[in-house]
Amino acid sequence: GASYNGRPNRPASTMSASETATPHPTALTLHQSSRVLEIAFADGRTFRLPYELLRVYSPSAEVRGHGPGQEVLQTGKREVGIDQLDTVGHYAVQPHFDDGHATGIYSWDYLYWLGDNQDALWEEYLQRLGQAGASRDAPKAGAGRQDAPDAGGSRQGDAPDAGGEAPIGATSVSR
Repeated sequence: GASYNGRPNRPASTMSASETATPHPTALTLHQSSRVLEIAFADGRTFRLPYELLRVYSPSAEVRGHGPGQEVLQTGKREVGIDQLDTVGHYAVQPHFDDGHATGIYSWDYLYWLGDNQDALWEEYLQRLGQAGASRDAPKAGAGRQDAPDAGGSRQGDAPDAGGEAPIGATSVSR
């Protein structure tokens, strides 16, 4: 499957020195009703990352383990929310998910990589759930559809959800 090595997946031969660094984000919005983090980068790309994708691919040791093959499959995260989003220096954000998980620090590089590889990551996640006989739904919610949410990678023109905007630098999000 796709693996993150700290750099966006672009062929080195097509990158100039100025392009090797991930572009900085120019806007970041939490859409609370659709549970999507929308992030726009200086290179013009915009990604809509579902909270569920962010949660199940958290860069924390709790999720990733301490080495290859030690990843912990996250289940029942379809309805996960983000209560708060903290900035970490000028390079990352740290979401506080409503299931209590708050140890993942998402660098701009990692968020860009998640956006760039979103479709493959969803496929990999759904395959792993299937192999484990697990569900995206929390046990109390019952079984449901197992497909990826409609989160198009670069769709633009979506109005922010009322009261759900959190620009970069905001430390809390209203519901």
